[in-house]
Amino acid sequence: MGNICSDKFTSSRQNEKDKIKDAKIIFVVGGPGSGKGTQCEKVVAKYGYTHLSSGDLLRAEVASGSERGKHLQAIMQKGELVPLDTVLDMIKDAMIAKADVSKGFLIDGYPREVKQGEEFEKKIGKPCLLLYIDAKGETMVQRLLKRGETSGRSDDNEETIKKRLDLYYKATEPVIAFYESRGIVRKIDSEPPADEVFKQVSQTIDALK
Repeated sequence: MGNICSDKFTSSRQNEKDKIKDAKIIFVVGGPGSGKGTQCEKVVAKYGYTHLSSGDLLRAEVASGSERGKHLQAIMQKGELVPLDTVLDMIKDAMIAKADVSKGFLIDGYPREVKQGEEFEKKIGKPCLLLYIDAKGETMVQRLLKRGETSGRSDDNEETIKKRLDLYYKATEPVIAFYESRGIVRKIDSEPPADEVFKQVSQTIDALK
């Protein structure tokens, strides 16, 4: 009896995975203040993609009060990193939940290191594109300082912003280099106004087969 249940569970998990097997997956990388979030919103509106941010998924899980959410909250309260497997499971669950209605997936702010990208491919699938939303360091600082005037976020001050940018560059340079070697990185200049940036993004997505 146990085997039958186990077989059914395995089969249902496989069916779920099949749902996202051929999904279009785009990794979106960009520093704080690069305009990445704005561009993701525009892609969702025009192309019917689903925008998934690992940080948002973690916060939503904690807020839900689920067993997994309580476990994650305990990890984060200790200042520890959430295990990679847990993050991937959450992304995969979110993708499966949207598979029937989504034209593709924007995975935002992930992977943060090469190993995360490799594990993502083993567990979920290969990205067809890494969209690199790139702005100059000083532009990102100015945008975040402007946001800080109204956001009330304590981390929107110049010293903290520069530290965040340093961490971002150190973390993402190897990731970008890894995917450049595969020929799937498209660098988008996000210095112009958002609508002009989106023209570049649209051309890139339209070129996907």
